Amino acid sequence: MKRIVLLLVIPFILAACSNDEQATPNERFNEYVTHWSEQDYENMYGMFSETATESYPQDQSTQRTEKIYEDLNVSDLQIEFEELNEEETESAMEEGTAVIPFSVTMDSMAGNISYDYEATLVQQVEDPEEENLNWYVEWDPGFIFPDLKDGGEISIQTTTPKRGEILDRNQMPLAINDKLYEIGVVPGNLGPDPDQAKQQIAELLGISVESIDSSLNAGWVQDNLYVPLKNILPDEELFADLMAIDGVDHREITGRVYPAGEAAAHLVGYIRNINAEDMEGVDPDEYGPNDKIGSRGLEAHYEQQLKGKRGVKIVINKEGQDEILLAETPVEDGENITVTIDVNVQEKLFSSYGEDAGTAAAVDPKTGETLALVSSPSFVPNEILYGTSGNYWEQLDNDEQNPLINRFASTYAPGSVIKPVTGAIGLANGSIELGEGMEIEGYTWSNGEGWGNYEVTRVSTSNGPVDLEDALIRSDNIFFARKAVEMGADALVNGMQDFGVGEELPYEYPITMSTISSSGNLDDEVLLANTSYGQGELEMSALHLAATYTTFLNEGNMLKPTLLASEETSQVWKEELISAEHAAAIQDILRKVVTEGTARDAQKADFPISGKTGTAELKLTNDDESGAENGWFVGYPTDDKNIIIALMVEQIQDKEKALATKKVTDVLTQIK
Repeated sequence: MKRIVLLLVIPFILAACSNDEQATPNERFNEYVTHWSEQDYENMYGMFSETATESYPQDQSTQRTEKIYEDLNVSDLQIEFEELNEEETESAMEEGTAVIPFSVTMDSMAGNISYDYEATLVQQVEDPEEENLNWYVEWDPGFIFPDLKDGGEISIQTTTPKRGEILDRNQMPLAINDKLYEIGVVPGNLGPDPDQAKQQIAELLGISVESIDSSLNAGWVQDNLYVPLKNILPDEELFADLMAIDGVDHREITGRVYPAGEAAAHLVGYIRNINAEDMEGVDPDEYGPNDKIGSRGLEAHYEQQLKGKRGVKIVINKEGQDEILLAETPVEDGENITVTIDVNVQEKLFSSYGEDAGTAAAVDPKTGETLALVSSPSFVPNEILYGTSGNYWEQLDNDEQNPLINRFASTYAPGSVIKPVTGAIGLANGSIELGEGMEIEGYTWSNGEGWGNYEVTRVSTSNGPVDLEDALIRSDNIFFARKAVEMGADALVNGMQDFGVGEELPYEYPITMSTISSSGNLDDEVLLANTSYGQGELEMSALHLAATYTTFLNEGNMLKPTLLASEETSQVWKEELISAEHAAAIQDILRKVVTEGTARDAQKADFPISGKTGTAELKLTNDDESGAENGWFVGYPTDDKNIIIALMVEQIQDKEKALATKKVTDVLTQIK
């Protein structure tokens, strides 16, 4: 119970009096109030009059007060009284009785409670041997609350708030409160073979017979009472099969439903029953042991806004009378959360993966709004909450592709899709000039003995000098490696930092920070060279990569990605990273990557697409020959420039090299 603080109108007066001086009613009542404020219930009861103790034993008086205060979570108790004046005191001393009005205020779980009441004090012998008199309180239940004076019981009524819904930019539902069926049984109606009926029910609901028996063995259960077992989605075939079993019944209820299913599962998350560990970290006034709480995704991230606040009423009930309201906190339903996500784009991007694993992010390059955040493979939140596959969690845990991992919140080596950024850094610091080429011979390059046996490899040779345009079109690793060595580690690191690598993404949803290297620097020249073309230790999230490409479509300014519809759009995160002229030049080159270079598969669309391909080799060391690779493509419609998609496919070494490009092209074609 919270600490109770006493504020008195009169100063504290010790009631200790000599045998020759009798205490006044004011002094004695002040002593009583002090015990009351300190929750010293034993001494409070010791100041009750004989009549009060005969009428109200401790369990009906002070112990009851203590329990009520605990149940109501009473705090900030304030008791005030106006002491008797001299004339009133003299009269009381003569008559042996005094009446002192007092006021009480307190905070409770349902808000403030205040009341006025009167204390009657009577004189009675304190010590029979000395026959000295003292004042005692004629206590009655009205001291707790006046409406309890003549009987009554206190009850607490709670109203569960409606959880806020999660909606996409077009008000399409991502998480809603919708109709469910609560399936249960009436034990006495289970038919001639209850065990067979329970077995059928268990198989259809994906639960065990033991769990059914556990529900049926609860102390309150009787043969004619409905016993709930599990909530399910309104599946007509399943529902019909269940209703065909003797004893099965149902109730229509409202529950959380996720219409986008696995396409948005990592983004939206789901709710679940609160557990003991959760209870340790939440306000016990806001959650109870039977409540739900957001788990993963937006459901967890915006738990405070979505959950609302329960309504609480404290009432006194008396037989044959209307309930008496002591305090009330009205229920506050949760807030709806509207995000910039376009569920149409989200679903199409997710569907493009099929059996493949990977991640994708889509942003509007004109506004910075996030249109999709995809992680594949995924899970079905409705199946977690209401599914009939009893081993669903086991299936997820045993899946080698790790469907529970949130890939869009993670970082990966970007491979060659980072090359336009490296080029932009060189243009900005003057180490790269448009149209200025370098001679590169053969397929490999090493910068001398300090590199040992390590060499940078490119996928194709060149005819003549290689400039930035040719290097991006053909995705020439050697060009970028040499330019990185030429500009130096500090210049490349500073340039990457200018693009936000190495700092937290200013984003509503927690996304892992992109990093340049494990140490934050590129002192090793081989690491410097590898970083320039997206290898080494460089790691970025798909969302951050998509954001970097907004630089080329906004005259050199990189937009801040946003997620909530309420956020200001078109915010510049990084200003003037390159000139408008250089941004336009990179745009032209990204189109040529499709028409002349490594992204020719994007020409299958009936509209122009621009972008950059990338392949990231997943080597733990330079000697690693595992051959595992991730494939990337960052692309956008050349003319409309209304969406940038950064998409990665894992483990493409045994698949089509252009798989990422084809997926982005298919999605852009579908949403055109």
